Amino acid sequence: MEDKRIISAALTGNWGNKSNNPAMPLTPTEIAESAYECYQAGAAIVHLHMRDENGNPTMNTERFRQTIALIQEKCDVVINMTSSGEHTLTSIASDDARVAPFLVLKPEMSSYDCGTVNWMHKTIFENSPQLLEKLGKAYQEVGVKPELEIFDGGMIYTTLYYLKQGILKAPLHYQFIMGAPGGMDGTVNNLAYLRSLLPEGATWSASGLGAAHIPIMLAALAMGGHVRVGLEDNIYYEKGVLAKSNAQLVERAVNIMKAAGMRPATPNEAREILSIKR
Repeated sequence: MEDKRIISAALTGNWGNKSNNPAMPLTPTEIAESAYECYQAGAAIVHLHMRDENGNPTMNTERFRQTIALIQEKCDVVINMTSSGEHTLTSIASDDARVAPFLVLKPEMSSYDCGTVNWMHKTIFENSPQLLEKLGKAYQEVGVKPELEIFDGGMIYTTLYYLKQGILKAPLHYQFIMGAPGGMDGTVNNLAYLRSLLPEGATWSASGLGAAHIPIMLAALAMGGHVRVGLEDNIYYEKGVLAKSNAQLVERAVNIMKAAGMRPATPNEAREILSIKR
């Protein structure tokens, strides 16, 4: 499957809303519809954040359950739940709140943010050592594949430490998030550097935020990696032009792949590439 590349669609995120882009899906029904459209367009994975009735980020288990059920009625896309749905959760009790949905819903994948970031120079995106240990053990307990989200090079060394400690298990899968203020800039040189740090046998994907989106996508594909697209990372299709939907961003990635002689992986092919057990 050397010509296969996984497209992950990050549908909602924590920050954007309909005033930023009317296409942003916020309710379980909207998110599920967007997920199915992305699957039809060629995405193998959908990365899910939840919003409450007021549009605020939440880790509410029932919101996840309802959304996932609606998606699975229509397709077998790989479900990747966020573990960072509420950036205001910073206490030990909140660690439990961030872990709880996975113990109940047992998704195939979930994000594992590998360190604390001064997010957007405005707030602290806290991922303490205590949370990372608890989360890693919980994922192993219920068979969740961690998606190791990386915002700078030091976070890769954190994953190697937890690999030695048994908190994480090989083969590891990394998701580079590049161009976020407070993290590593979204340049091709930085992407090559991150890739050079990965342990043997690891798989990886990349996403560039904002203006870094297309350069990072092209470079990731050229380097043998996979890609992430979606309104969580980019509300614009091009400068000054809002994206019409998550599926539109998936379609562009598919077209770029095909032009380079590559093909989007199906959900089952993605499971095989990432060593995911259903």
